[in-house]
Amino acid sequence: MIDHLALQVADVAASEAFYTRVFAPLDVRTVMRYDGPQGLVVGLAGPERFPRLWLGALVDGGVRPVHLALQAHSRADVDAVYALAREAGAEILHEPRVWAEYHAGYYGTFFRDPDGNNVEAVHHTWHAS
Repeated sequence: MIDHLALQVADVAASEAFYTRVFAPLDVRTVMRYDGPQGLVVGLAGPERFPRLWLGALVDGGVRPVHLALQAHSRADVDAVYALAREAGAEILHEPRVWAEYHAGYYGTFFRDPDGNNVEAVHHTWHAS
């Protein structure tokens, strides 16, 4: 459903390193880099290699709460992202667990990126009814 999302970040290189490290189990990697009018712009992609998450310089310093969820291929991948987020020193909001209030197969972990955004790794298991 989402084509792409652009985040304004205080340090593009630091955010690029964070996202590619923490979300490596989801095959997130840098696929584009260029210098824009405000500085470095980085395009990140998952397995399909289409840049859907863009990181750019902080233009508006106001409060901009963002929630970003990246889809994992398995619960083990969610657990791996969680371990890497802890290792990176991210503030953990919620350890991996089933969030039955969303649906019975919703398994996710939530933490803060370097700019304070609420980011999540989630795996959906859909049960036939």
